Order: sequence, then structure tokens, then C-alpha cells
Amino acid sequence: MKRAIVLRHLAFEDLGLLAGVLSDARYEASYREAGIDRLSDIELASDDLLVVLGGPISAYDEAHYPFLADELRLIEQSVRREVAVLGICLGAQLLARVLGARVYPGSAKEIGFAPVRLTEEGRAGCLGILERAASPVLHWHGDTFDLPRNATRLAATDITPNQAFSLGKRVLGLQFHVEADPASIERWLIGHAGELAAECVDPRYLRVEAQRHGDLLAKAGRAVLAGWIEALRS
Repeated sequence: MKRAIVLRHLAFEDLGLLAGVLSDARYEASYREAGIDRLSDIELASDDLLVVLGGPISAYDEAHYPFLADELRLIEQSVRREVAVLGICLGAQLLARVLGARVYPGSAKEIGFAPVRLTEEGRAGCLGILERAASPVLHWHGDTFDLPRNATRLAATDITPNQAFSLGKRVLGLQFHVEADPASIERWLIGHAGELAAECVDPRYLRVEAQRHGDLLAKAGRAVLAGWIEALRS
């Protein structure tokens, strides 16, 4: 069975919908906890997968969070060895840094459920289901990044021009959260309660939106993730 090594920064920002997709694709997933677990002894084969999940810290803040240097090193090694890499939110920002792009505070925080605008390349790939299903996604970020050199822009919003990018078919960065299970939104609302209060975002609104879009979000999210993993086999 192939391995999926998952870098996790917060307990509740886990694989979510991706867990079942990985199992169906016969990946054995195991978490590595940021700042706790040793990363230097991880050696991934070309048919393995590296998933880097989200978190509330900045991808450029090694001074306060030194373990980020180890994550950047592992991501760089994986890309160089042509291991498939999926970066989500903070994970996408770290991936962008590894690929030489600048990561920095965005013009405003994006928190809530809203659609993304797909590019032509985005429509042609695994993200196309989002537009066909008219599905929003969960946004929860303050930082953003420039498009890495040689990467393909896949999606944008008014606030964040670079919402998703790919480098070939084995590297995918998503600023938004297609992996988040709407049925588990309460964990996010509790875990990020301080940030929601600081940004004057009403958790009751997010709860209602998660319930309203739940079935559509879950179906579309699984389809996006399954589509990307399926493309790795071609």
C-alpha cells in the first residue's frame, strides 16, 4: 500500500473529507504533528504522497516557529524527487515558498463560504467540479502568495488572485479548504473562536452556511480530491 504522510498543525484541521478519498485510493495515511514529530527521517517514494495541511501561523515565520524550516526542507525534497505534494492553506503557502514565490499578508482576511473563479486550466482539471456543481468553498486565511514561477494559476477571488496553482500534475496548492468536512464545522468555530471575534465574524452565520451547503460541499470536495489523485495515476 502507498503512503500518505500528512503534516498537521492543528488537531481539528485534519484530513477531513480527504481521509476517505485516500483510503479508497489505497493510501495508508499517517499524521506528523508540527513542532512535535521528527521530519528529518521521512523518506518518500515516488508513488507516495505528501499532504501539508492548514494552520494559523505564517509560512514565513521560522523565527517564532523553527519547525517550519524542517517542513520547508521536506516539501523541497519531495518536489525535487517528484513525490506528489498537496498543500492546503498554510500548506499551499509553504509550497509556494519552496517554489521561490513570496508569501505575505493579504489585503484582507477571507473567512467564510464563497465560490472561486476558475481559470481555463482550472476548469479543465479536478477543480472543474466546483464550477459545474456551483459549489462554494471554505475560505479561512489572512496571508497570500505570488504565483510561483512555471506554475499554472487555477483559481482566484477578488481579494486573493492566487487561490490555487499547480506545477505539472504532481504538485497542487489550494489556498481554500476543500478537505474541510462541513459536518465538523463546530470544531473550527471553537478552535478559531479568538480569530472570529477579532475579525467580527459571527460563528452563527458560518454554522448556518455550513448546514445550508453541507451536502454540496462534501460531494464537491471529495470529487476534487479524488480527481487529483486519479490524475496522478495517468
